[in-house]
Amino acid sequence: MNQRERWLATMHFQPVDHVPDEEFGYWDQAFPVWHAQGLPQYVNDNWRADIYFGFELRDGVPANVGISRGFRYRVLEEDDRHQVILDWDGAKKMINKDGSATIPKFLKFPIETRRDWEGFKKRLDPSTPGRFPEEPDWQAWKERKKGSTRPLGIGIGSLFGWIRDWMGFENVSFAVMDDPGLIQDIMEHLTQLTLSIIERPARELKLDFASMWEDMCFNHGPILPPKYFEQWMVPRLKRITSLLSEHGCDVVYVDCDGNINELVPLWLEAGVNCMFPIEVRGGSDPVKLREKYGHRVLLMGGVDKTRLIAGKDEIRKEIARLKPIVEDGGYIPHVDHRCPPDVTYENYLYYLKLKRDTFAIPEPEPWETRKEQYEWAR
Repeated sequence: MNQRERWLATMHFQPVDHVPDEEFGYWDQAFPVWHAQGLPQYVNDNWRADIYFGFELRDGVPANVGISRGFRYRVLEEDDRHQVILDWDGAKKMINKDGSATIPKFLKFPIETRRDWEGFKKRLDPSTPGRFPEEPDWQAWKERKKGSTRPLGIGIGSLFGWIRDWMGFENVSFAVMDDPGLIQDIMEHLTQLTLSIIERPARELKLDFASMWEDMCFNHGPILPPKYFEQWMVPRLKRITSLLSEHGCDVVYVDCDGNINELVPLWLEAGVNCMFPIEVRGGSDPVKLREKYGHRVLLMGGVDKTRLIAGKDEIRKEIARLKPIVEDGGYIPHVDHRCPPDVTYENYLYYLKLKRDTFAIPEPEPWETRKEQYEWAR
Protein backbone atom coordinates (compact mmCIF):
# COMPACT_ATOMS: atom_id res chain seq x y z
CA MET A 1 0.00 0.00 0.00
CA ASN A 2 1.16 3.55 -0.59
CA GLN A 3 0.79 6.25 2.05
CA ARG A 4 -2.52 7.57 0.73
CA GLU A 5 -4.11 4.14 0.46
CA ARG A 6 -2.88 3.23 3.95
CA TRP A 7 -4.14 6.48 5.51
CA LEU A 8 -7.60 6.20 3.92
CA ALA A 9 -7.95 2.52 4.82
CA THR A 10 -7.01 3.23 8.44
CA MET A 11 -9.54 6.04 8.67
CA HIS A 12 -12.28 3.79 7.26
CA PHE A 13 -11.56 0.77 9.49
CA GLN A 14 -10.33 -1.28 6.56
CA PRO A 15 -7.40 -3.75 6.54
CA VAL A 16 -3.94 -2.19 6.24
CA ASP A 17 -0.40 -3.46 5.95
CA HIS A 18 0.41 -1.32 9.00
CA VAL A 19 -0.85 1.81 10.72
CA PRO A 20 0.50 5.09 9.25
CA ASP A 21 3.81 6.17 10.77
CA GLU A 22 3.21 9.78 11.81
CA GLU A 23 4.25 12.11 14.62
CA PHE A 24 3.07 15.56 15.71
CA GLY A 25 6.41 17.35 16.07
CA TYR A 26 8.69 18.98 18.64
CA TRP A 27 9.02 22.14 20.68
CA ASP A 28 11.80 24.39 19.33
CA GLN A 29 13.62 24.02 22.66
CA ALA A 30 13.93 20.26 22.13
CA PHE A 31 16.35 20.56 19.21
CA PRO A 32 19.38 22.09 21.00
CA VAL A 33 18.89 19.66 23.90
CA TRP A 34 18.75 16.70 21.53
CA HIS A 35 21.73 17.99 19.54
CA ALA A 36 23.79 17.62 22.71
CA GLN A 37 22.41 14.08 23.08
CA GLY A 38 23.18 12.88 19.56
CA LEU A 39 20.67 14.34 17.09
CA PRO A 40 22.56 15.72 14.05
CA GLN A 41 22.90 19.51 14.12
CA TYR A 42 21.25 19.94 10.71
CA VAL A 43 17.97 18.52 12.05
CA ASN A 44 16.77 21.77 13.57
CA ASP A 45 13.07 22.15 12.78
CA ASN A 46 9.93 20.03 12.50
CA TRP A 47 9.99 19.59 8.73
CA ARG A 48 13.59 18.39 8.70
CA ALA A 49 12.88 16.11 11.68
CA ASP A 50 9.93 14.48 9.91
CA ILE A 51 12.17 13.68 6.97
CA TYR A 52 15.12 12.59 9.11
CA PHE A 53 13.00 10.18 11.19
CA GLY A 54 11.30 8.88 8.04
CA PHE A 55 7.67 9.63 8.88
CA GLU A 56 4.83 9.44 6.39
CA LEU A 57 3.73 12.89 5.23
CA ARG A 58 0.53 14.52 3.99
CA ASP A 59 -0.12 17.27 1.45
CA GLY A 60 -2.33 20.33 1.84
CA VAL A 61 -4.18 22.59 -0.59
CA PRO A 62 -2.67 26.11 -0.65
CA ALA A 63 -5.85 27.91 0.42
CA ASN A 64 -6.02 30.57 3.17
CA VAL A 65 -9.22 30.88 5.22
CA GLY A 66 -7.65 33.04 7.95
CA ILE A 67 -6.11 36.48 8.17
CA SER A 68 -4.90 37.88 4.88
CA ARG A 69 -2.67 40.96 4.78
CA GLY A 70 -1.76 40.79 8.44
CA PHE A 71 -0.49 43.62 10.57
CA ARG A 72 3.06 44.90 10.07
CA TYR A 73 5.36 43.24 12.60
CA ARG A 74 7.02 45.86 14.78
CA VAL A 75 9.23 45.95 17.86
CA LEU A 76 7.60 48.55 20.15
CA GLU A 77 9.92 48.32 23.16
CA GLU A 78 12.87 46.24 24.28
CA ASP A 79 15.38 45.74 27.07
CA ASP A 80 18.18 43.25 27.63
CA ARG A 81 15.83 40.29 28.01
CA HIS A 82 12.49 41.15 26.41
CA GLN A 83 10.83 42.67 23.39
CA VAL A 84 7.33 44.10 23.22
CA ILE A 85 6.08 43.50 19.70
CA LEU A 86 3.05 44.11 17.54
CA ASP A 87 2.62 40.73 15.88
CA TRP A 88 1.21 39.94 12.44
CA ASP A 89 -2.20 39.11 14.00
CA GLY A 90 -2.49 42.55 15.63
CA ALA A 91 -1.75 41.40 19.19
CA LYS A 92 0.69 43.28 21.40
CA LYS A 93 2.95 40.68 23.05
CA MET A 94 6.01 40.44 25.27
CA ILE A 95 8.51 37.82 24.15
CA ASN A 96 11.89 36.64 25.43
CA LYS A 97 14.68 37.78 23.13
CA ASP A 98 16.46 34.44 23.42
CA GLY A 99 13.35 32.58 22.24
CA SER A 100 13.22 30.51 25.43
CA ALA A 101 9.44 30.83 25.95
CA THR A 102 7.13 29.30 23.37
CA ILE A 103 4.02 31.15 24.57
CA PRO A 104 4.31 34.97 24.67
CA LYS A 105 2.75 37.24 27.27
CA PHE A 106 -0.23 38.99 25.67
CA LEU A 107 -0.60 42.67 26.57
CA LYS A 108 -3.35 43.83 24.21
CA PHE A 109 -5.62 42.15 21.68
CA PRO A 110 -6.77 43.35 18.25
CA ILE A 111 -10.50 42.86 18.96
CA GLU A 112 -11.73 44.34 22.23
CA THR A 113 -14.83 46.18 20.97
CA ARG A 114 -17.37 45.91 18.16
CA ARG A 115 -15.61 48.82 16.47
CA ASP A 116 -12.36 46.84 16.55
CA TRP A 117 -14.15 43.94 14.87
CA GLU A 118 -15.45 46.12 12.05
CA GLY A 119 -11.89 47.26 11.33
CA PHE A 120 -10.42 43.78 11.72
CA LYS A 121 -12.99 42.24 9.36
CA LYS A 122 -11.23 43.68 6.30
CA ARG A 123 -8.40 41.24 6.99
CA LEU A 124 -10.90 38.41 6.57
CA ASP A 125 -12.20 39.47 3.16
CA PRO A 126 -12.66 36.39 0.95
CA SER A 127 -11.87 38.43 -2.18
CA THR A 128 -8.39 39.44 -1.01
CA PRO A 129 -5.83 38.34 -3.63
CA GLY A 130 -3.56 35.51 -2.52
CA ARG A 131 -6.12 33.41 -0.68
CA PHE A 132 -6.10 30.91 -3.52
CA PRO A 133 -3.66 30.29 -6.39
CA GLU A 134 -4.50 32.29 -9.50
CA GLU A 135 -4.51 30.79 -12.98
CA PRO A 136 -2.42 29.26 -14.40
CA ASP A 137 -0.75 28.50 -11.05
CA TRP A 138 -3.79 26.58 -9.77
CA GLN A 139 -3.86 24.27 -12.78
CA ALA A 140 -0.11 23.73 -12.51
CA TRP A 141 -0.44 22.86 -8.82
CA LYS A 142 -3.21 20.35 -9.54
CA GLU A 143 -1.09 18.80 -12.29
CA ARG A 144 1.82 18.34 -9.89
CA LYS A 145 -0.45 16.54 -7.42
CA LYS A 146 -1.85 14.07 -9.94
CA GLY A 147 -0.99 10.55 -8.88
CA SER A 148 0.40 11.68 -5.51
CA THR A 149 0.84 8.86 -3.03
CA ARG A 150 0.29 11.16 -0.04
CA PRO A 151 -3.08 11.94 1.57
CA LEU A 152 -4.41 15.32 0.45
CA GLY A 153 -6.25 17.66 2.78
CA ILE A 154 -7.44 21.22 3.22
CA GLY A 155 -7.52 23.55 6.22
CA ILE A 156 -10.94 24.83 7.22
CA GLY A 157 -9.82 27.29 9.87
CA SER A 158 -11.53 27.89 13.20
CA LEU A 159 -14.83 29.19 14.55
CA PHE A 160 -13.84 29.90 18.16
CA GLY A 161 -10.12 29.26 18.73
CA TRP A 162 -9.18 32.17 16.49
CA ILE A 163 -11.70 34.44 18.23
CA ARG A 164 -10.11 33.55 21.56
CA ASP A 165 -6.71 34.50 20.14
CA TRP A 166 -7.99 37.77 18.70
CA MET A 167 -9.92 38.80 21.83
CA GLY A 168 -8.03 37.11 24.66
CA PHE A 169 -9.40 34.60 27.14
CA GLU A 170 -10.95 37.08 29.58
CA ASN A 171 -12.42 39.31 26.87
CA VAL A 172 -13.97 36.44 24.93
CA SER A 173 -15.39 34.92 28.12
CA PHE A 174 -17.12 38.19 29.01
CA ALA A 175 -18.31 38.68 25.42
CA VAL A 176 -19.96 35.25 25.36
CA MET A 177 -22.24 36.45 28.15
CA ASP A 178 -22.40 40.22 27.58
CA ASP A 179 -22.36 40.45 23.78
CA PRO A 180 -23.16 37.03 22.31
CA GLY A 181 -24.21 38.67 19.07
CA LEU A 182 -20.64 39.78 18.47
CA ILE A 183 -19.29 36.25 18.90
CA GLN A 184 -21.92 34.88 16.52
CA ASP A 185 -21.24 37.64 14.00
CA ILE A 186 -17.55 36.70 13.90
CA MET A 187 -18.40 32.98 13.67
CA GLU A 188 -20.79 33.60 10.80
CA HIS A 189 -18.22 35.68 8.93
CA LEU A 190 -15.61 32.93 9.37
CA THR A 191 -18.10 30.31 8.19
CA GLN A 192 -18.93 32.22 5.03
CA LEU A 193 -15.25 32.93 4.38
CA THR A 194 -14.35 29.24 4.74
CA LEU A 195 -17.19 28.08 2.49
CA SER A 196 -16.26 30.59 -0.22
CA ILE A 197 -12.61 29.49 -0.27
CA ILE A 198 -12.93 25.70 -0.01
CA GLU A 199 -15.78 25.20 -2.49
CA ARG A 200 -13.60 25.10 -5.59
CA PRO A 201 -10.88 22.73 -4.32
CA ALA A 202 -13.57 20.48 -2.80
CA ARG A 203 -15.24 20.32 -6.21
CA GLU A 204 -12.12 19.93 -8.35
CA LEU A 205 -9.98 17.65 -6.16
CA LYS A 206 -10.36 14.35 -4.34
CA LEU A 207 -9.79 15.59 -0.80
CA ASP A 208 -8.96 12.89 1.73
CA PHE A 209 -9.42 15.03 4.83
CA ALA A 210 -10.08 18.50 6.19
CA SER A 211 -8.49 19.95 9.30
CA MET A 212 -9.45 22.68 11.73
CA TRP A 213 -7.86 24.26 14.80
CA GLU A 214 -9.89 24.95 17.94
CA ASP A 215 -7.73 25.19 21.05
CA MET A 216 -10.77 25.94 23.22
CA CYS A 217 -10.35 23.57 26.18
CA PHE A 218 -8.37 23.53 29.42
CA ASN A 219 -7.85 20.52 31.68
CA HIS A 220 -11.30 20.96 33.26
CA GLY A 221 -13.23 21.32 30.00
CA PRO A 222 -14.19 23.85 27.31
CA ILE A 223 -13.95 27.64 27.44
CA LEU A 224 -17.22 27.98 25.52
CA PRO A 225 -20.10 26.34 27.41
CA PRO A 226 -21.40 23.30 25.50
CA LYS A 227 -24.91 24.78 25.18
CA TYR A 228 -23.47 27.70 23.21
CA PHE A 229 -21.27 25.37 21.18
CA GLU A 230 -24.41 23.44 20.26
CA GLN A 231 -26.40 26.56 19.38
CA TRP A 232 -23.72 28.62 17.65
CA MET A 233 -21.11 26.25 16.27
CA VAL A 234 -22.82 22.98 15.39
CA PRO A 235 -25.11 24.47 12.68
CA ARG A 236 -22.25 26.42 11.13
CA LEU A 237 -19.88 23.47 11.22
CA LYS A 238 -22.56 21.35 9.54
CA ARG A 239 -22.63 23.78 6.61
CA ILE A 240 -18.89 23.31 6.15
CA THR A 241 -18.78 19.53 6.66
CA SER A 242 -21.84 19.06 4.42
CA LEU A 243 -20.08 20.82 1.55
CA LEU A 244 -17.06 18.58 2.04
CA SER A 245 -19.20 15.45 2.29
CA GLU A 246 -21.05 16.32 -0.92
CA HIS A 247 -17.71 16.10 -2.70
CA GLY A 248 -16.55 12.89 -1.03
CA CYS A 249 -14.44 14.19 1.87
CA ASP A 250 -15.66 12.35 4.95
CA VAL A 251 -12.73 12.74 7.39
CA VAL A 252 -12.66 16.04 9.27
CA TYR A 253 -10.30 16.38 12.20
CA VAL A 254 -10.09 19.01 14.89
CA ASP A 255 -6.88 20.06 16.65
CA CYS A 256 -7.85 20.85 20.25
CA ASP A 257 -5.73 20.43 23.34
CA GLY A 258 -7.01 19.89 26.88
CA ASN A 259 -10.12 18.10 28.08
CA ILE A 260 -12.37 17.75 25.03
CA ASN A 261 -14.80 15.19 26.48
CA GLU A 262 -17.86 17.46 26.69
CA LEU A 263 -17.40 18.64 23.11
CA VAL A 264 -16.77 15.31 21.37
CA PRO A 265 -20.47 14.40 20.91
CA LEU A 266 -21.17 17.90 19.57
CA TRP A 267 -18.29 17.72 17.11
CA LEU A 268 -19.56 14.33 15.96
CA GLU A 269 -23.04 15.77 15.50
CA ALA A 270 -21.52 18.56 13.41
CA GLY A 271 -19.63 16.15 11.13
CA VAL A 272 -16.19 16.67 12.72
CA ASN A 273 -15.35 13.02 13.28
CA CYS A 274 -11.64 12.83 14.14
CA MET A 275 -10.10 14.01 17.42
CA PHE A 276 -6.47 15.22 17.58
CA PRO A 277 -4.04 15.27 19.40
CA ILE A 278 -5.97 13.77 22.39
CA GLU A 279 -3.88 15.25 25.19
CA VAL A 280 -3.91 12.63 27.94
CA ARG A 281 -2.71 14.77 30.84
CA GLY A 282 -5.14 17.43 29.69
CA GLY A 283 -8.01 15.07 30.48
CA SER A 284 -8.61 13.31 27.15
CA ASP A 285 -7.94 9.63 26.45
CA PRO A 286 -8.14 7.69 23.16
CA VAL A 287 -9.04 4.44 24.90
CA LYS A 288 -12.01 5.98 26.70
CA LEU A 289 -13.16 7.83 23.58
CA ARG A 290 -13.17 4.61 21.56
CA GLU A 291 -14.98 2.76 24.36
CA LYS A 292 -17.68 5.44 24.48
CA TYR A 293 -18.14 6.28 20.79
CA GLY A 294 -16.96 3.15 19.00
CA HIS A 295 -16.34 3.55 15.28
CA ARG A 296 -18.18 6.87 15.20
CA VAL A 297 -14.95 8.54 16.28
CA LEU A 298 -11.57 8.59 14.55
CA LEU A 299 -8.44 9.28 16.58
CA MET A 300 -4.95 10.70 16.05
CA GLY A 301 -2.38 11.14 18.81
CA GLY A 302 -3.04 10.02 22.38
CA VAL A 303 0.45 8.74 23.32
CA ASP A 304 1.04 10.39 26.70
CA LYS A 305 4.21 12.47 26.35
CA THR A 306 4.83 12.28 30.09
CA ARG A 307 5.30 8.52 29.72
CA LEU A 308 8.18 9.25 27.32
CA ILE A 309 9.68 11.47 30.01
CA ALA A 310 9.22 8.78 32.68
CA GLY A 311 11.35 6.17 30.91
CA LYS A 312 11.35 2.91 28.99
CA ASP A 313 9.16 0.88 31.34
CA GLU A 314 6.42 3.51 31.13
CA ILE A 315 6.78 3.76 27.36
CA ARG A 316 6.20 0.01 27.08
CA LYS A 317 3.08 0.26 29.27
CA GLU A 318 1.74 3.12 27.19
CA ILE A 319 2.16 1.32 23.86
CA ALA A 320 0.60 -1.85 25.34
CA ARG A 321 -2.35 0.21 26.60
CA LEU A 322 -3.02 1.59 23.13
CA LYS A 323 -2.44 -1.60 21.15
CA PRO A 324 -6.08 -2.81 21.16
CA ILE A 325 -7.46 0.39 19.66
CA VAL A 326 -4.67 0.58 17.08
CA GLU A 327 -5.65 -2.92 15.99
CA ASP A 328 -9.33 -1.90 15.99
CA GLY A 329 -8.57 0.71 13.31
CA GLY A 330 -9.52 4.33 12.85
CA TYR A 331 -6.58 5.40 14.99
CA ILE A 332 -3.11 6.77 14.19
CA PRO A 333 -1.01 6.71 17.39
CA HIS A 334 1.55 9.42 18.03
CA VAL A 335 2.67 11.70 20.86
CA ASP A 336 -0.22 13.78 22.20
CA HIS A 337 1.43 17.13 21.51
CA ARG A 338 4.76 18.44 20.32
CA CYS A 339 7.56 16.59 22.07
CA PRO A 340 9.12 18.66 24.88
CA PRO A 341 12.84 18.81 25.70
CA ASP A 342 12.16 16.85 28.91
CA VAL A 343 11.95 13.75 26.71
CA THR A 344 15.51 12.55 26.15
CA TYR A 345 16.63 11.77 22.64
CA GLU A 346 17.38 8.20 23.79
CA ASN A 347 13.84 7.75 25.09
CA TYR A 348 12.37 9.18 21.91
CA LEU A 349 14.33 6.78 19.73
CA TYR A 350 13.27 3.92 21.99
CA TYR A 351 9.63 5.00 21.68
CA LEU A 352 9.84 5.14 17.86
CA LYS A 353 11.44 1.69 17.62
CA LEU A 354 8.95 0.15 20.05
CA LYS A 355 6.00 1.70 18.23
CA ARG A 356 7.28 0.47 14.88
CA ASP A 357 8.04 -3.02 16.18
CA THR A 358 4.70 -3.36 17.99
CA PHE A 359 2.59 -2.27 15.03
CA ALA A 360 4.70 -3.91 12.28
CA ILE A 361 5.73 -0.54 10.85
CA PRO A 362 8.82 -1.07 8.71
CA GLU A 363 11.91 0.94 9.51
CA PRO A 364 12.37 3.80 7.02
CA GLU A 365 14.93 3.56 4.28
CA PRO A 366 18.49 4.39 5.33
CA TRP A 367 19.09 8.08 5.80
CA GLU A 368 21.60 8.17 2.95
CA THR A 369 18.86 7.33 0.45
CA ARG A 370 16.65 10.16 1.74
CA LYS A 371 19.18 12.99 1.81
CA GLU A 372 17.76 14.42 -1.40
CA GLN A 373 14.46 15.02 0.40
CA TYR A 374 16.31 16.85 3.12
CA GLU A 375 18.17 19.03 0.67
CA TRP A 376 14.85 19.95 -0.94
CA ALA A 377 13.40 20.81 2.47
CA ARG A 378 16.27 23.22 3.08
